[in-house]
Amino acid sequence: MKKFRIRTYEMESKKMAPGERVRFALLADLHGVELISSQGTLPEAVCRGNPDAVLVLGDMIVSVREESLALARELLEELVRSVPVFYAPGNHESRMARLPEQRESYLAYEKYLTRKGVCFLHNERLSMNFHGTDFVFYGLELPREFYRKPCSPRLPLAKLEDLLGVPSREGIQVLLAHNPKYGGTYFAWGADLTFSGHYHGGVMRLGEHAGLVSPQFLPFPSYCCGDFHRSGRHMIVSAGLGEHTVPVRIHNPRELIFADICGKEPSHGDSRQA
Repeated sequence: MKKFRIRTYEMESKKMAPGERVRFALLADLHGVELISSQGTLPEAVCRGNPDAVLVLGDMIVSVREESLALARELLEELVRSVPVFYAPGNHESRMARLPEQRESYLAYEKYLTRKGVCFLHNERLSMNFHGTDFVFYGLELPREFYRKPCSPRLPLAKLEDLLGVPSREGIQVLLAHNPKYGGTYFAWGADLTFSGHYHGGVMRLGEHAGLVSPQFLPFPSYCCGDFHRSGRHMIVSAGLGEHTVPVRIHNPRELIFADICGKEPSHGDSRQA
């Protein structure tokens, strides 16, 4: 088993009552890797963190490895017994669903987990109340051209609105968007919280927010890893739990992330309030 670390980010929101706290566990880019930490296996570590929901940010599987479905299925089936699970597909899920030789297996995986209670969000949204606060979860599934190597196209705001609509004015808006390349568009779209993965921390992590290369082979990509904040909105990009094509991590540990959203009275000049 490979090791992973646990990382916690805390963000304040004036949309929540003072003293309230909601915690999400973020899972990204497992890619069929078996893991262990000082707090046990991955499901044990998630449960010890006592999240209100698990947010799956895509690429839990490898599109050409059918056996990777079993590990992801067992993990999510275990977690959904005790906590809501929201799942936005990544490029590997989308690709496996398109491949003629893999499509049937992938659809069976999704159908099975849906029956168990996992909520897949294919350019869809779903609302849920946690501790008296409404959260609206949007799962973005980008068309395949937005993962093109080496150069994928721009994502105009109008295209994102075509895919997801306009964010609701009610509650805290949470965008699950696998590909962080379009972080600027996500901020402009208006989600209070955006959670992404895909970049695997840039293979070699060069700092808190910087990595060497993206999966599209773009050097020093923006929104590579860590937390980003703009005009009271927040984006967290996971360095992921696994890897596949380039099985290397340099100064770049695999990570399970907990995101804590805390209620607080508004205060002037606080850039980390949603």
